[in-house]
Amino acid sequence: MASFKHNSEENYIEIIQRLVKTVVVLLLLVVALIILDIIDLSSPKKIKPPAKEITETKTEEIKIDSVAMAPDTLAIAKEANADIIKYGRQLIANTSYYLGPKGIVKQLSNGMNCQNCHLDAGTRPYGNNYLAVASTYPKFRERSGSIESIHKRVNDCVERSLNGAALDTNSKEMQAIVAYIKWVGKEIPKGNKPKGSGIKELAFIDRAAHPEKGKIVYSLKCKSCHMESGEGKLNGDGKSYQYPPLWGKHSYNTGAGLYRLSRFAGYVKYNMPQGVTYINTQLTDEEAWDVAAFVNSQSRPGKDLSKDWPKIAGKPVDHPFGPYADNFTENQHKYGPFQAIADARKKPDKK
Repeated sequence: MASFKHNSEENYIEIIQRLVKTVVVLLLLVVALIILDIIDLSSPKKIKPPAKEITETKTEEIKIDSVAMAPDTLAIAKEANADIIKYGRQLIANTSYYLGPKGIVKQLSNGMNCQNCHLDAGTRPYGNNYLAVASTYPKFRERSGSIESIHKRVNDCVERSLNGAALDTNSKEMQAIVAYIKWVGKEIPKGNKPKGSGIKELAFIDRAAHPEKGKIVYSLKCKSCHMESGEGKLNGDGKSYQYPPLWGKHSYNTGAGLYRLSRFAGYVKYNMPQGVTYINTQLTDEEAWDVAAFVNSQSRPGKDLSKDWPKIAGKPVDHPFGPYADNFTENQHKYGPFQAIADARKKPDKK
């Protein structure tokens, strides 16, 4: 009996020990699981956005990035002809200082600067920039009916937008301006006109542009810079304009590109008032057309256009002076509606 009792006690102890070991192992497993869970909870979880959101973001980036940009002006210093390019940039940015009524080189323009129309010295996207000039000139232009060089195009601006006298093609100033324009467009392949160059086209509205409605827009959005009577605001030196005159004797003449409503409307839509860009506009399409009609209905210097458009059928739908190859009035060619004129030109000639 004593032996049986002893064995029973030993078995009992062994069972107890096994139970203890099992409980300890279970407890260790539980602790380990808890620790692992804590680590997992403390780690930030990577949540992938929906595929649709990724696609839309990429699309918007591509849309913006596809607009051509001018080279960084700091890179001019690396060019072999850096000095002449820099001088050309100065002439574009501060034309009046060099060539205005009180110009230190010559006195041959109205006091406006080239960059009053070609923003940021001709580099801003859709700011009437020079990106596609070198890549597309020389080229045939309907307005003159001839092949034009960059030099001829520059003098067109001097004689029309600056209401001045032409520069000597061989002058240092002309050579500098051309060198700078070529530098701005140096990365554009020959024959290409990339997105972002020149002025962004604005869709026609379904009525005539209205000068009186444009006067209201001008008063609200433009007058603070260009002044009540459109005379602009001079810089402190009295030699150039901080904000250019939009009409009057010191403004662009009737032969300038901006005297066409489509050019002016597209220009202000995507660049004005100050601070606006083609991505972040402020004026509605109708406001842009109306303010263009108001500004271009004001008095300004005239220009002999008798040699322009030797083939009148090539005149743009918004060229404001006859004769025309169609039966639409001069008033409609100036203020619109323009879509009817454009549609009529698409119809085949009746014989």
